[in-house]
Amino acid sequence: MNLQIIPEIEIIEIVETELEPLYRIIIHNDNVTPMDFVVEVLKVIFFLSNDRAAEIMLVAHIKGSAYVQSLPRREAEKRIQHAHHAAGMEGYPLHFSTEPE
Repeated sequence: MNLQIIPEIEIIEIVETELEPLYRIIIHNDNVTPMDFVVEVLKVIFFLSNDRAAEIMLVAHIKGSAYVQSLPRREAEKRIQHAHHAAGMEGYPLHFSTEPE
């Protein structure tokens, strides 16, 4: 006699919760903040790769502003505050803003 044991199946109900709306982070060009500092801020605070950070920095430099990334509002504001603080500590006027996505 061949007895087979069937595992018990558990049904998991997924409840959708409302996600916090996303905000676009925009970097604004200035004629004071060094390009390498901007790239470093984008890498360290916004967790971007070196290539992506350099690309965003160049777009902002040429066009005046550039899209960085979209994050929930609180996280976007927190990272922008860190970036402004880091720039202020070095005496640079680097500026980011947010807009609803």
